[in-house]
Amino acid sequence: MKQSMLYPRASAVRRVVDLGGMWKFCLDWDGNGDALGWKDGIPGDERIPVPASFNDFYTDKDIREFAGDFWYETEVFVPGEWKDMHIDLRFAALTHRGTVYVNGQEIISHEGGFLPFSARIDEVVKWNEKNLVVVKGNNELSFTSLPAGITQTLKTGKKMVRPFFDFFNYAGIQRPVKLVALPKESIVDFTVNHRLEGTTAYVEYQTVTTGEHPVTVEVYDEAGSFVAKAEGAAGTIEIPQVHLWEVRNAYLYRFVLRITEGDAVIDEYEEEIGIRTFEVQGNRFLLNGHPVYLKGFGKHEDSDIVGRGYHPGVIKRDFELMKWIGANSFRTSHYPYSEEIYQMADREGFLVIDEVPAVGFFESLVNFVDAVSGKSTNFFERDTVPELKKNHLDMVEDLIRRDKNHACVIAWSLFNEPDTMSESATPYFADIFARAQELDVQKRPRTFAMELNSSPEKCTCYQFCDFLCFNRYYGWYLLGGYEMQDAEEAFRKEMDAWLAKGVDCPFVFTEYGCDNLQGEYKLPSVQWSAEYELEYLKIYERVFDSYDCIKGEQVWNFADFQTVEGIMRVNGNKKGIFTRQRQPKAAAYYFKNRWENLPVDYKG
Repeated sequence: MKQSMLYPRASAVRRVVDLGGMWKFCLDWDGNGDALGWKDGIPGDERIPVPASFNDFYTDKDIREFAGDFWYETEVFVPGEWKDMHIDLRFAALTHRGTVYVNGQEIISHEGGFLPFSARIDEVVKWNEKNLVVVKGNNELSFTSLPAGITQTLKTGKKMVRPFFDFFNYAGIQRPVKLVALPKESIVDFTVNHRLEGTTAYVEYQTVTTGEHPVTVEVYDEAGSFVAKAEGAAGTIEIPQVHLWEVRNAYLYRFVLRITEGDAVIDEYEEEIGIRTFEVQGNRFLLNGHPVYLKGFGKHEDSDIVGRGYHPGVIKRDFELMKWIGANSFRTSHYPYSEEIYQMADREGFLVIDEVPAVGFFESLVNFVDAVSGKSTNFFERDTVPELKKNHLDMVEDLIRRDKNHACVIAWSLFNEPDTMSESATPYFADIFARAQELDVQKRPRTFAMELNSSPEKCTCYQFCDFLCFNRYYGWYLLGGYEMQDAEEAFRKEMDAWLAKGVDCPFVFTEYGCDNLQGEYKLPSVQWSAEYELEYLKIYERVFDSYDCIKGEQVWNFADFQTVEGIMRVNGNKKGIFTRQRQPKAAAYYFKNRWENLPVDYKG
């Protein structure tokens, strides 16, 4: 049986302990940790916060740029009264891969830095004692990792990652670690699908358990009142006079699942679920049968000091800013985000395009430049593709199993800016898209974000999409500066070419924008100034408003974020509408004015 992807929640029969805090930490500069027996305890007494990225805590550049194995250690007390239960160490993320040891015994290895996994420690745990937990992580990039890149060795002997993507390769135990005690017979999966008939919702559900005892599901409304009950591991729950989950007007029901034996509860688990339908019909998005227009952002999990680490304060601030500016959506560029972000989106009524970490599938160390050059890298012709696809399929499965019940998740983005100019990409895409369709009972629309090289003349894979996502930078990377006066014509020419192909689906612009240094003003405008950015955005506004098929605008980026250093980046990417410290730039007021005046059913 596959690992459970259910979010860890305590109940009458489940126990959850947060293991966040200061853990021991050590970088394995020479790659000798295994040979030196660090699984039994790591050297030194350096301490570091968990969860967090390790890169930005120190003043040493070698540490920030470190590539290779890194080690964590902590002690975990396990109560003796849990002896009759399964005991799991659950890691919400370990970037990009790692191995967990408990009391010197290897428990599990995992590939993929943005999705959870659990280490079951029943066989090695010491009851009523402290247990030694050692974690070996690794942040190197390759042609088989998601995201992709390369790792090279400098003349000094130090390793360096060279990402094929434009964000910093933060690493570490970046999300919460929980100690979870579960009944031996437990619920390991729960799936819902919704059907609406008038004011009644029919929720089809399925549970997976590790035993044969009967299952019941009870539903409660937001006031805590009982609504409905069903018996059996699978079935349909009828909810009359349903409160639907709507954009920026969320309503969440509480589903309580129990395994019982007579009056005794063997296991209990609950989940908050919004009831809604979402589909593509022609060139429209329909939520609960009504048209919706996406307004919002491409984002990153990125903030000062903790890097890509889980930070509830930043999550809260981000949602407050998105509400202030009039947004209703975002894409989890370019990887699955922390589970708590989806929970917040469910509660706040935001629409989410959920993205697997398939970024960097275009061999370029300056992809933001090469993406407009017409360059093809024949990425899917490499002999590493079979292993890459295996990892990709595994992560698609884990992503969908983790996020399938979230009302906020309206679509799956299965790649960001891949090389689609070669026919070799087509069978790869066919397999990924088919697997996503097979796994999701709600049959959410599937897409991928296309860079400019994936043009209507050259893209070999757009036909797999249920709607098209475009990352476009006319007026910045292409036709920038004084040439921007030609950008709108070029932009419209491409739009017309797509429509001439007979494409009949929604278009969403998942990236567009230009860098702006906070406080940079200049008349006449120059690139990086607030005046230039406004001129640029007015071009996109005119284009967006004049094509009926465009049903979404998600500007790049919500906030400034860290990247590798380089002459094209001034301490990171400065395309944020907000600063990295979450304060508004001039463009924020432009978007607030525009989005607050665009109805949710704009162009519906």
